[in-house]
Amino acid sequence: MAKKKRTKAKQAKTKRPAKKFRKVVKLSSAKKPKKGNGASLPKMSSKPFGKDGKALTGVRILDFTHVQSGPTCTQLLAWLGADCIKVERPGAGDITRGQLVDVKGADSLYFTMLNHNKRSITIDSKHPQGMRVLEALVKTCDVLVENFAPGALDRMGLTWERIHKLNPRMIVASVKGFGPGPYEDCKVYENVAQCAGGSASTTGFREGPPLVTGAQIGDSGTGLHLALGIVSALYQRNRTGRGQKVLTAMQDGVLNLCRVKLRDQQRIEKGPLTEYSQHSEGVPFGVSVPRAGNDSGGGQPGWILKCKGWESDPDAYIYFITQAPVWQAICDLIGEPTWKTDPEYATPRARLPKLKAIFARIEQWTMTKTKFEVMKLCNHVDIPVGPILSMKEIAEEPSLRKTGTVVEVDHPTRGKYLTVGNPIKMSDSISEVKRSPLLGEHTDEILIDVLGFKANEVAEIKNSGALSAPKKEEKAA
Repeated sequence: MAKKKRTKAKQAKTKRPAKKFRKVVKLSSAKKPKKGNGASLPKMSSKPFGKDGKALTGVRILDFTHVQSGPTCTQLLAWLGADCIKVERPGAGDITRGQLVDVKGADSLYFTMLNHNKRSITIDSKHPQGMRVLEALVKTCDVLVENFAPGALDRMGLTWERIHKLNPRMIVASVKGFGPGPYEDCKVYENVAQCAGGSASTTGFREGPPLVTGAQIGDSGTGLHLALGIVSALYQRNRTGRGQKVLTAMQDGVLNLCRVKLRDQQRIEKGPLTEYSQHSEGVPFGVSVPRAGNDSGGGQPGWILKCKGWESDPDAYIYFITQAPVWQAICDLIGEPTWKTDPEYATPRARLPKLKAIFARIEQWTMTKTKFEVMKLCNHVDIPVGPILSMKEIAEEPSLRKTGTVVEVDHPTRGKYLTVGNPIKMSDSISEVKRSPLLGEHTDEILIDVLGFKANEVAEIKNSGALSAPKKEEKAA
């Protein structure tokens, strides 16, 4: 009898609803949500690569930039998919619209080649209704980018504190000439930055004056650095939920590109820089890194040599590196097979005092061939060389057109022109180069579609004169 009662009690317990238990479903390894940096990763896209938007789709940039350093940055972000709203002065716009004009009545190439894929709105920031529009843009954008003179944004009324109050998630990114210090209020341009960042003092030939380089490492180089800072700040915001200030000084950007020279400054304090041709010529080193002409900066002796046709073609030259692993191949090519075993030439150390004479002998060989013939022969045996390509050759190179490195764009007022494309190639974010905007071209759509102003509000703002150039006073008869 006792056993039967226990059985009934056991059955009753089994039938009791299990309210405290949840059904456990085992996930396969493919379906388990993965964690990354403290956040769940989104579901993997099922769309083909290149068909699911761009890298920065959904990011909106408030572009207060002008001339080159800032526009380089925002153009790159726009190529990567960001909605870039360029704010310009009514009636004037970015000063480069009218600089170095080659087609009358059209925006200059200076402007068009730095402002692709952007939208333009004209706003008078000093007008109350203009500030109303600017504050609305601050609230709706993710990043504000500017390269004004120091303090200009504050004088406009858009201090960091004001911006952060309007939009705590806003990232404020700035290009300045110098970072905090004795020169932070100084105005800086491309060549000034090259000089202050260490490039000019180490560029040129030892016997000549310092030289600036044709590459815009001060302006465009700093813009590229700033773009990286902005993307990093956006990534951090995913974790912290807040914006921050991002500063890139042009002096800092140039120095970052000249880091091998800062390396050599520390080496020169301990002895001569043996890979510099100055050493092979027996010329003593001073206390600073010298100008090294066309010496290689990577520790491998290199020099620019004449090729066939150099007498009439200023670019018939090639850069030739006498890399140690291919020394025997070099000897065979130039017709000096005995140098492979001659103790005076067989080792890098033995060759150092004779570099000038060695390059002169190699040049005798390169002068018998075009730079492209030299490149073909050398690449076949892994000798590192590089032809000196002119801008004309680059513009006409089919492979660069095919990869989108050089792009032809059609413009409504100037017609077709060539420009550089996105140098960053991504398999799932395919860049498309669109023409630069006309001045104020997108004012209405930004007011209505982005900011949500109603028709009567748009009319009110427009009628106030906040978005147009002041009317010129008629001269008395």
